[in-house]
Amino acid sequence: MLRSLDIRDMLIIDRLTLEFQPGLNVLTGETGAGKSILLDALGFVLGWRGRAELVRKGAEQGEVTAEFDLPSGHAAAEVLEDSGIPLDDMLILRRVNTRDGRKTAWVNDRRVSGEVLRRLSDTLIELHGQHDDRGLLNPRGHRQLLDAFGGHDDLLARCRAAWRDWQGAREELKEAEARIGELKTEEDFLRHAVSEFEALEPEPGEDASLDARRRLMQAGERISADVSRAHAALGSEGAEGMMRDAARWLETAAEDAGDVLSSAITALDRALVELGEAEDGVARALESLAFDPAELERVEERLFAIRAMARKHSVVPDDLGGLAETYRARLDALDAGAEDIAGLERAVAEAETRYQDAADALGAARAQAADALDRAMVKELAPLKLERAEFSTELVEADAGPEGADQVAFTVATNPGAPAGPLNKIASGGELSRFLLALKVCLTAENDGLTMIFDEIDRGVGGATADAVGRRLEGLAEDAQVIVVTHSPQVAARGGHHWRVAKQVQNDVTLSVVAALSDNERVDELARMLAGDTVTEEARAAARALLSA
Repeated sequence: MLRSLDIRDMLIIDRLTLEFQPGLNVLTGETGAGKSILLDALGFVLGWRGRAELVRKGAEQGEVTAEFDLPSGHAAAEVLEDSGIPLDDMLILRRVNTRDGRKTAWVNDRRVSGEVLRRLSDTLIELHGQHDDRGLLNPRGHRQLLDAFGGHDDLLARCRAAWRDWQGAREELKEAEARIGELKTEEDFLRHAVSEFEALEPEPGEDASLDARRRLMQAGERISADVSRAHAALGSEGAEGMMRDAARWLETAAEDAGDVLSSAITALDRALVELGEAEDGVARALESLAFDPAELERVEERLFAIRAMARKHSVVPDDLGGLAETYRARLDALDAGAEDIAGLERAVAEAETRYQDAADALGAARAQAADALDRAMVKELAPLKLERAEFSTELVEADAGPEGADQVAFTVATNPGAPAGPLNKIASGGELSRFLLALKVCLTAENDGLTMIFDEIDRGVGGATADAVGRRLEGLAEDAQVIVVTHSPQVAARGGHHWRVAKQVQNDVTLSVVAALSDNERVDELARMLAGDTVTEEARAAARALLSA
């Protein structure tokens, strides 16, 4: 509920605070007094698009603050949570407009964007007037209004989810078909490349090992003679034999020399051990240097084949194995493509069936809701002196989408037998006001916590019809907060709280002021609305009669 509206330095308002109440709040005043300015200011703080120049002449900036009570479970809570704004029982919106056009907004002292304000406004205020195209007069919004009336949230969620699944399956199929199509263009290359890799079977590190083996075999013939001579020099016919003789001679001499030769004998023993290891190493080297020329040829052939394949595919030899796996995987995907495509096509068909089921269920619910809305409108139109008019919610098939495959339009026929058509093209001004009021009553019945504002919804009607409109607004306000801007005394008389908007000239400056009216002041205001500039006792008596009716 809108608790208060504080306006400073906006248009012709210097400072104004309105304390709104539950029930029916009415604003009256002469044409041009500034009633529309109040709505402009409210729209500004709610982030609505409106006038470009709002700051009062001579002021540096204009500011509007709106204060709302939030009952538990109010729809605004979700917007606040999404925006990271702490939830409280009181919601305070403040927006500033500087002279140079910059706009800044806060919600509960948190800086926010205009988009956050607009999202909040959708949960807080429902503004409607005879020429408003934001909702009821715009056929593009009729389906959403019908869904809200029918309470189709669960069916809509199911339909949206089924649509996402269907579109996701179609996209996956499309991507798979594109991949398979791309692979088919290189099928010959892939099959040839994979066959080459399978014939060669290169292994990581094989290039280096083959190269080392080849170099060793190439050097074997050149160095094997020297290594053989070294091996002979180290063996029993060479150094080993001489050192063993020396060791034997020293051991014999040591029997008479005591400890003089012990260190030499020990060193010689160590030398014999080292010499033996050297001889073994040279022997192993001789074995490795021994090669078969045919083996050298085989090593060179494989080495050259590996390097040739690496050059062909522009990779280093060690990457050939990974490349082979990549080609095999792509070829496997191509070979399995037909089966994969068939599976994806089945998935698309199944998802489409689920979507169609969800859309059909939503469509059936919409048909029931349309029938219920039409019956509700019949009940609402009669008290508004439109008992001969016909209202119809038309459903026609539309392109499939996330919210089903139905197009919804509200149509009216003002007299029996007359052709039906869109609201704003068939109904006259007075009739349109009453149609819109009836629709508003039906469609907002479940909108707890929503403040409804009617801007001259009674335009074009008077007498008994205006009284019917006023009484319907009064009934609507029993369970909601309703704010009405009106020129009709019959409507104004039904208000539980009444404000008069007027212009005053102060120091050669025209300002708009708003005053809450007492019971006696209400009589004078209604009398003015009935009689014009000259208020007579007869007009006051008529005003009292309206208030007591």
